[in-house]
Amino acid sequence: MRAPFRVLFICTANACRSQMAEAVLRHLGGQRFLAGSAGICPMGQIHPLAMEALRRRGLSLAGQSSKGFEDLLEVEQDIIITVCDAAACVIPRQWAGNPIVVHWGLPDPVTAPGTLAEKHALADKTVDTLVRWIGRLIELRLEDLGRTELERELNTIPRL
Repeated sequence: MRAPFRVLFICTANACRSQMAEAVLRHLGGQRFLAGSAGICPMGQIHPLAMEALRRRGLSLAGQSSKGFEDLLEVEQDIIITVCDAAACVIPRQWAGNPIVVHWGLPDPVTAPGTLAEKHALADKTVDTLVRWIGRLIELRLEDLGRTELERELNTIPRL
């Protein structure tokens, strides 16, 4: 595997968690990564909870849009990371480029129960978690890891 590493984040609606992850990797990963996101049932827009949580941290969603994963099946990826349980259960395992597919489950701030303030707090916590996990991804020496070792390392990240 050679840089830039193509990483696709997938959630249900591609409106919140996967959009957050894409924005975080775009910000932290520099030229070494090409970040993208998609949904299994795209909402067609980025949710205000995601926009506000990212804005509070100075992260941009510029150039991002809500889209379905079907449009990306033929686009080669190196790593696909599902960030919701529903997406992990239904995405196909056959993708162009034979990417490593891992799951980093996160609760959805949009559908979580609670007040609007509690949803904002969960959105903030989700961004913070993604910054931590994606920071660990960036620290990996992807160029030096074999497929099995990389898959093991990626699966370990959300458990640290």
